[in-house]
Amino acid sequence: MEFNTKIFGERLKELRLEKSMTTVQLGKALGVSDPSISQWENGLMKPSVDSVFRIAKFFNVPAGYLIGTED
Repeated sequence: MEFNTKIFGERLKELRLEKSMTTVQLGKALGVSDPSISQWENGLMKPSVDSVFRIAKFFNVPAGYLIGTED
């Protein structure tokens, strides 16, 4: 299965908003820039594998959920 940037972006934004975080806050927590968070959420850029795993750990969800291979 291909990495689906649309699903990833939608799920990342949903998780971020559930925690009432801004892109700036999430970027600081993950050690990335807030424009990167915004680009990921809008499907404009694909995160690195390392970033996917850091995001999954931060939100306590499976990486497969983020990339659309798990519900």
